[in-house]
This record gives sequence, C-alpha cells and structure tokens, in this order.
Amino acid sequence: MYPLRRNRRLRTNESIRSLVRETIISPKDFLVPLFVVEGKGIKQEIPSMPNYFRFSLDLLEHEVKELWKLGLKSVLLFVKVPDNLKDNKGTEALNPNGLMQRAIKTVKNVCPDMLVMTDVALDPYSSFGHDGIISDGKIINDETVDVLAEMSLSHAQAGADFVAPSDMMDGRILAIREALEDDGFIDTGIMSYSAKYASAFYGPFRDALDSAPADVKDIPKDKKSYQMDFANRFEAIKETEMDIDEGADIVMVKPGLCYLDIVREIKNEVDVPVAVYQVSGEYAMLKAAAEKGWLDHDAVMLEQITAIKRAGADVIASYFAKDVVKLLF
Repeated sequence: MYPLRRNRRLRTNESIRSLVRETIISPKDFLVPLFVVEGKGIKQEIPSMPNYFRFSLDLLEHEVKELWKLGLKSVLLFVKVPDNLKDNKGTEALNPNGLMQRAIKTVKNVCPDMLVMTDVALDPYSSFGHDGIISDGKIINDETVDVLAEMSLSHAQAGADFVAPSDMMDGRILAIREALEDDGFIDTGIMSYSAKYASAFYGPFRDALDSAPADVKDIPKDKKSYQMDFANRFEAIKETEMDIDEGADIVMVKPGLCYLDIVREIKNEVDVPVAVYQVSGEYAMLKAAAEKGWLDHDAVMLEQITAIKRAGADVIASYFAKDVVKLLF
C-alpha cells in the first residue's frame, strides 16, 4: 500500500519549495558591522577578513549610501583607535570629538534614517586590549561600568539610536540605562551583548581593531574572567534575563554558529528581540575554505545565515550582509 502522504510532494521543484519555506531571509534581518579609521581616502582591506574593509570617514559616507540602496538599514560601528590615544582608563572613549562620535554624526548626516548602533567597550581604547580598567592585575568591574555609562551617553549625544555594550561587566546595563534616562535620552535603545562567550573565533576582529589583549606581565592574557565559559548553557539565560531586568531592549548571543542551542534557549525564554553576531572567525573560515575550493562560498553562506535565523535570531550582525543581499535580491 502506498502512503497517502508523501512529504516529497512539497519538495518537487523550487516553486513549491519557496512557497512553503519556513525561514525567509530579508535585508531587514541584518545589522552591518562597520570598521572606522582616522584619515582620508582610506578603504583598507583587513588581511584576515578578505573583502572586508576599514573606512575613513569620507569613504564611510559612500559605504553607508550603498548599504541603504541595498536595503540594509542598520549599522554597528567600531573604531580603530591610534595607539597614542590609548590608556588604561579609555579616556579617548569620552572625547566628544572622538572618532566614534564623528562616525555617528557622519552616518546620520549622509543617511538620517539609517539605524546607528555603537560598540560600547574599552578594548579599542585600552593600552592593554581589555574591556575594562586594570588594577593590580585584575579587571575592575565597577570603575569600568562608570566609564561605560559615560561612553554610552557620549554616543547618544552624538546621535546614536542604540548603544551596544559588548564588555560583559556586571551591572553595566542598569548604569547605562540610568545615565541615558537622567540625561533625557529616553528613546535611546540598548542592545546588550548578554551572552558573549570567551571564544577563539574573535581573532580576525581583534586584528581589524588592533584590540587583542596585550602580552604584558601580570596582565590577563585572555578575557575569560568576564566573558562567558563556552561550556555553560543555563548561565546564558541568567545573564540575559538580568540584562532585560536592567533595561536592555535587545539581547545578543555571540558568537553565532557554535551557539545556536543558546539562541533557541534564550528565544524560548524572553520577550525581547534576540540578536546573533556571526563573528569574524566564522566569516574568515568560510572565505579561506572557499578560496581553497573546498566549499561553495555562496551555498554555505546562505545555509549558515538561514540556520542562525531558524534558531530564533531576530537580528543578525554579519560580515556577509552585503554578499547575501546582492545574491538574493
């Protein structure tokens, strides 16, 4: 006897497959990371991230216009700070005319409707490459949080729509929320890196910003004392729920592909949008494998992005954003 239901009927051709497809990728899904440097006329490829670039402010304008034309309407800004402006307290992060503050204004001037999110952490500004102030060989939480709150306020004053604290210090969401509210920035959002793991996948990003932890005696060589242990699952839910209680509007899981179980766990537990950061190492691995001819770049890229959204991501921060949109639309 033949089966009355044949599931393959819904896979017969692309027309029916696309009609019943459960997970649809759209340009609206993406948050585009952008790296900004001082100077003029600079579009500098990052060696460990092929076809991804650092932009000076003048060329950042062109990139933002292109993103908008492609339907990509949200960006996440990072800055590469000159070494002479780095110190242990991230002083330059609070400069109202600093590179980040000027980058925010540049994006808003050229494309006022572009949603601008900003990285909030001390590592680009730190002479030690850490996300916090160091004292007696330890990352100091509360003093760091004070600086992060001031930093966030500075970004809001420059025109940022959202601040995105990526540091994993305890209590920083509440401190940032209170600083924004007290200064009248009640509509400025917070996208918290709530479940950010101490991952080996961040290497190319640290190359891009020259923000790796310094190899200095008596200074931590990694970020494991504040970023999460990648063996932990329930801790991610606890961290995320605490950030929401403190005022986070969007929560993030970082990295992406190795943590899709965490994405689904959090999506099932919370009632705010969930973002996923498909990080630099994930990008670089596919680029390298494709260059060797070992993988079909576009096919694997789409499979990865679809998996992230299928797992529950409402927002996908990805270096593949332009590639995906150009391929599909």
